[in-house]
Amino acid sequence: MNDASVKKERAALAGLNADCFEESDNSTDITMQELMALVETAGGEASGYLIQHRAAPDPGTFLGEGKIEELKELIAANECDFAVFDNELSPSQMRNLSEALGVKVMDRSGLILDIFAQRARTKEGRLQVELAQYKYLLPRLTGMWTHLVRQTASGGRSPIGTRGPGETQLETDRRHIRRKIQKLEEELSEVRKVRSVQRRQREKNEVPVAALVGYTNAGKSTLLNSLTDSAIEANNRLFDTLDTTTRRLKIDELYEILLSDTVGFIRHLPTHLIEAFKATLEELCFADLLLHVIDLSSPEWEEQARVVEELIVKLGAEQTPLIRVYNKCDKCIGELPRDRDGVFISALNGDGLDTLLGKMGEILGAGKKRARLTIPFSRGDLVQELHEKAQVISLDYSEDGTIIEAVMKPDLWEKVRAFCS
Repeated sequence: MNDASVKKERAALAGLNADCFEESDNSTDITMQELMALVETAGGEASGYLIQHRAAPDPGTFLGEGKIEELKELIAANECDFAVFDNELSPSQMRNLSEALGVKVMDRSGLILDIFAQRARTKEGRLQVELAQYKYLLPRLTGMWTHLVRQTASGGRSPIGTRGPGETQLETDRRHIRRKIQKLEEELSEVRKVRSVQRRQREKNEVPVAALVGYTNAGKSTLLNSLTDSAIEANNRLFDTLDTTTRRLKIDELYEILLSDTVGFIRHLPTHLIEAFKATLEELCFADLLLHVIDLSSPEWEEQARVVEELIVKLGAEQTPLIRVYNKCDKCIGELPRDRDGVFISALNGDGLDTLLGKMGEILGAGKKRARLTIPFSRGDLVQELHEKAQVISLDYSEDGTIIEAVMKPDLWEKVRAFCS
C-alpha cells in the first residue's frame, strides 16, 4: 500500500489572542499558518482554523463557550480526527476540551514533540525526544486515565479496608514514567560525557568549530551542503534536521574547520524539548563561531530571528561570536536589511558564499600563522607542543630534524619562528 492510499488525519486548529498575554504568546494569522505547516509536517491535514480575541483564557476550557461551539461545528463539517491549539494548554483544559469537542486535543508543544519523535534517527536523538515526551506526559496522565475505574468500591474516597498496598493504574504509570525519565537522563548523561571527550580532543587538535543555528526551514542544511560539497538531505519542510551533522570545511588555503548543523528553532519550542536536547544544543556554547541563518524570504524573518537569538541566550551561548547570515536573498521581496556585519547569500545558488567564507576566516583565523618549520631532533619538546596546541598540516623528517607544517596561534608562533624553513 503506498502513502497516497493512506487517509490523512484531519485537524481543526484554534488559537487565542488575549489581552493578558505577552505579544509573542498571542495567536495571529501568521502563527496559525505556521501551525498548519506543523500539522502537515506531522503527516496530517489542516481543515481550517479560528482565533478568539478575549481579555483572558477561560480557566477551564481556554476558549469561550461560543467559540468552542464554533470549533465543534468546524470539526463536524470537515470530519476532523483531532484539534490542535496554537497556545499551551494545561492538563485540565486539554481534558475538558477533549470532552467538549469529542475528539483528541493537542497543543503546539505536543504536536512538535510528535514531529520530533517521527524525525529522530540516531540513538541520541531518540533518547532526547523520548525524555521530552515523558516529561510532557507526566502531568497529563490524569486526563488520560479518566476512563479507568479506581480500585475502590465507589470510585471516590477509598473505603475502610481497601487502603494499603493497592495502587491505581494512574499511580502505577506515574511510577513507571518517573523510572523511565531517570533512566533516560542517566543515558543522556553518558552521551554528554562522550561529547565532552570529543570536545577536548578537538581543542587539543586546535580545530575550530562553527555551528549553524536558525529558525526551522531557514536553509541551514542547504548551506552546509553548499559549503562542504555534502549530500545531506535538505527538504522544504519544518524540522528536517534533528540529529547534529558535522562536516569538515576548508576556509581557505590556511586551514580547515568543523561545521555543524543543528536542530531548527521555532516559536514556543517546548521547554522539555530544550532541556532534553541540551546534550546536542550545548555544542553551541563550545563553538568558536555561530552562523545565524535567517530566511529573508519569510515575511516574519525579524520575529524568527528574535526567537532564535532569545534561545541562544537561554542556552548560555550569547558570548560566542556570531555572524548573521541572511539566506534566500534571491527570493527576498523589497529592500535588503541594513546590517554592515551581516552576510547576504543564497545557499541554493551559491551567491555570497565567498564573502561568508572570508568573514568566517577573519573571525576564526584572526592572528593565526601558517608556517613550515624544521625542528632539530634535540627539541622534541617543541614538536610535542605543536602536536598539542597547533593544527598540524603535514609531518616529515630530514637530516636536520622534524619538518612540520602547522597553523598556530601567535604565542606559539613566537616560540618556534626561529625554526621557520
